[in-house]
Amino acid sequence: MAVSLSLNGKDLSLDVPDDMPLLWAIRGVVGLTGTKFGCGMAQCGACTVHVDGQPIRSCITPVSAVSGQKVTTIEGLQGKAAQAVQAAWVRLEVPQCGYCQSGQIMSATALLTQNAKPNDADINAAMNGNICRCATYQRIRAAIHTAAKSLQG
Repeated sequence: MAVSLSLNGKDLSLDVPDDMPLLWAIRGVVGLTGTKFGCGMAQCGACTVHVDGQPIRSCITPVSAVSGQKVTTIEGLQGKAAQAVQAAWVRLEVPQCGYCQSGQIMSATALLTQNAKPNDADINAAMNGNICRCATYQRIRAAIHTAAKSLQG
């Protein structure tokens, strides 16, 4: 089955089974490896991408479910919120092993795009389900607050 979608601003038609997980289409068919496989059950967040601006877990989302929609991976992430998040991540040295970071950044960017002044409860809700094996949660929260402050001027 051919599935048409926009991936990082580029219109694509993928000849893949309609039940193929979006993650495998992104990584195996298109060749973008920034989106990671973690658990395969939407529990860890490593596979987070944006579909029409909303964070979703690509490991359990069939590619047919995003037909005709705009999918953004870490490689295509743009905009003020994305720049602020990435700068804060570097400034506060958030990553250790780095495996979860693309999913963390995707979730944090979606949060700041929708809520420019999140409190800790907002951050907890938005980042729930993004697991960091290195337990850098305090740095992640601090980086989100730093990014939010930079977006406010």
